[in-house]
Amino acid sequence: MLLLEYPRCSTCQKAKRYLEDKNFNFEVRNIVIDKLNINELDRLIKKSEKDINKFFNTSGLKYRELKLKDKIQTMSYEEKIQILSTDGMLVKRPLLELDDTVLIGFRENEWNNVLGI
Repeated sequence: MLLLEYPRCSTCQKAKRYLEDKNFNFEVRNIVIDKLNINELDRLIKKSEKDINKFFNTSGLKYRELKLKDKIQTMSYEEKIQILSTDGMLVKRPLLELDDTVLIGFRENEWNNVLGI
């Protein structure tokens, strides 16, 4: 189990605390310092079975600075994955990679269901 997070993000802190409280063994990766490359992103997106647009941190400053709200509607998958790979702050977080899926963001009910709690 791998938690992809930005340590200063309050939602990531909640997710990490949740996993610790439930005694899960997990690794942590700082998504800003150790960015996801194109191959890693592609694998996570496919594993999640979610649209790539769900992987954008739409509330982030960088997303707004780059005016991605308007641009991503016409971008190709390759263009989207390329831009996500440039800056960890563009990626929705936390991401929790499990053996068979990827959870995007922290919603406790969803995590409970997927983790069998």
